[in-house]
Amino acid sequence: MNETLVRALSGAVYVVLLVAATLFSRESLLLLFGLFLLQTVNEFSKLIKINTLLALLLAILSFLNFSYFNNSNFNNWLLGGITVVTLLFLTNWLFMPKVQNLNQLGWGLLVGYIIIPFILITKLGLLGGQHYPHFIIGVFILIWCNDTFAYLVGKQFGKRKLLEKISPKKTIEGFIGGVVFAVLASIFIGIYYVTLLPVTYWVIIALLTSFSGTIGDLVESKFKRIAKVKDSGAIMPGHGGMLDRLDSIIFAAPIVYLFLKIVSYVS
Repeated sequence: MNETLVRALSGAVYVVLLVAATLFSRESLLLLFGLFLLQTVNEFSKLIKINTLLALLLAILSFLNFSYFNNSNFNNWLLGGITVVTLLFLTNWLFMPKVQNLNQLGWGLLVGYIIIPFILITKLGLLGGQHYPHFIIGVFILIWCNDTFAYLVGKQFGKRKLLEKISPKKTIEGFIGGVVFAVLASIFIGIYYVTLLPVTYWVIIALLTSFSGTIGDLVESKFKRIAKVKDSGAIMPGHGGMLDRLDSIIFAAPIVYLFLKIVSYVS
């Protein structure tokens, strides 16, 4: 089968599954992202060479604990804070001139870079204390819009490299194109889809997701470059692994979550 067709079909199945599970119920949302988390942990543990079984066990216990038993306001602030510190560390690591292997920090990265962001993704739908899954779909739309138009604009007009040593195909022009179209999409989302938030908040979220999502993509590319692999896995034909598919939202979700807490839209 044609590789482009395989990629398109695989991507379509992923999108339909994500949207359907997110909208159906809170339980189906937790189940789907719990499964996504396990696959991502499986891939990441192999990238940084830590014990996969122990990593999976830690992920299961953490996900269940903070999704069902310890969902307090203090714990949610703590989760957000731990993740942001981890993401800032990884952003700094991304721009270090020397290629520094982070395997010795593997367990800390597993928690702050992988496990907690998945927990916070599911909490994005709890607006005003109620389950509001459309918001999660809106954030994913912004991520997809940014990724798609960054690729299209970069392919058509890209000349200046964004971070050539890490991701040779990314360009500054593509990055700007992705941001612009994500902002345009956020305006439509704020007016026609998720009206619970002001349009200005959606524009801010578009900017946050575009910048943090791009950094997340680059960080994952650096992990793969150090591990000398093309993809984090092979679960999605034409796309690679689950970490390849979710690297942007992993970085973006904690930032968006903390923004919503600051403006008092999530508990």
